[in-house]
Formats: sequence, C-alpha cells, structure tokens
Amino acid sequence: MFVGKWNKSVVLTYAGLLLSVLGICLAFMSEKITYSYCCLMVAGICDLFDGMVARRCKRTEEEKMFGIELDSLVDVMSFTALPICIFISMGLTSIIHVIIYLVFALFSVARLAYFNIATADSEKAVKYYIGLPVTYTALIFPLLYLLSMVLTDTVFVTVFTCGIAVVSVLEIIKVKVPKPKGIWYGIFGLLAIGMLALFLLVL
Repeated sequence: MFVGKWNKSVVLTYAGLLLSVLGICLAFMSEKITYSYCCLMVAGICDLFDGMVARRCKRTEEEKMFGIELDSLVDVMSFTALPICIFISMGLTSIIHVIIYLVFALFSVARLAYFNIATADSEKAVKYYIGLPVTYTALIFPLLYLLSMVLTDTVFVTVFTCGIAVVSVLEIIKVKVPKPKGIWYGIFGLLAIGMLALFLLVL
C-alpha cells in the first residue's frame, strides 16, 4: 500500500532520522544548543543498536537492501547535516568555518558511499571500519563541546574548529577502526547515558 518498508526491523533507524530533524529544529529554535547535542547523541544510540535489531528480525532480501540504503541516508542527516546546523547555531559562521563544513560534508558522504560499496558483496560480518565512521561524531562533538566549560571562548572556538577539520580528514583516511562488539555496546551505551545526563542536568 505504501512506498518503503515500515516494519520493526527499521524502527530504530527511522527514530534516528526523526531525532535528527528535531535536533536541527532545536538548533535554530531553542536557546539551549545542548538540546540539539542530546538529539545527536540519542541518534547515535539508535544507530549503534539498529543493526542488532534488524538482524534479529526475519527479513526478505529486499528488506535487507532497503535497510542498508536507509541507514546510509539517515546517517547523512544525523551525523552530517545535524552537526553542521549545530555548529552554525553555535555562531561558528566565518568563511573558514563554511569551507570546513563543505569539506566535512563532502568527506562524510564519500565515506558512506565507499562503505556501502566495500560491504555490498560481503556476507561476512564487518570486523573493521576503513576510516572513522561518521556515526562517531555523535560522541566526538559533544565531548569537544564540553571543553567550553574550561577554555576561554577564543581558545575553545579554535580547538573545536580544528576538531571538525581533523574528524573530516579521519573519515577518509584508510586506517582500520575496530567495530564495536560485545561489551563495547554496553560501554558506549553507558557513556551516552552519562553524557546525556550531563548535558541535560548540568549544562
């Protein structure tokens, strides 16, 4: 009846998308940028566990392919578009920043496309990522933002700007990054919960 797939195997992926759009709206409509960072982190949690949920669901080949394509499209929204909107809302709007955002978006999308091609014909579980996964921005940028609590404004802007540039480059450098598994899901989950509490209750 409807275009697309709407079963439980993709519910977390859709949730990540909705959180991303909410985060973008809050970046420009709310006085507290921390709310947008919270959306970014929860979107990261959704992405961390959506594959696990999908694999436990009985799916057709078409549903599997749809899930793969959907995941990458949502990643662009969650971990590229949303962070850029957050940066702009933080007041990082100089020409240098705009250039870095262009590079960040270009490298992020290129990295996602490369990952899709690299894993398209593989039936084995991926043990390593090539390049820094874009989803890691859900942890890296909130951590960098915490530096605003201890650094002067000028120093913070410099460090944060360099951080965006470094993340951009790391996304396309051919280095192996171990894929989280087992206990690491719990560690990342607990870290995210702790970060969320800090952003909501302290900042």
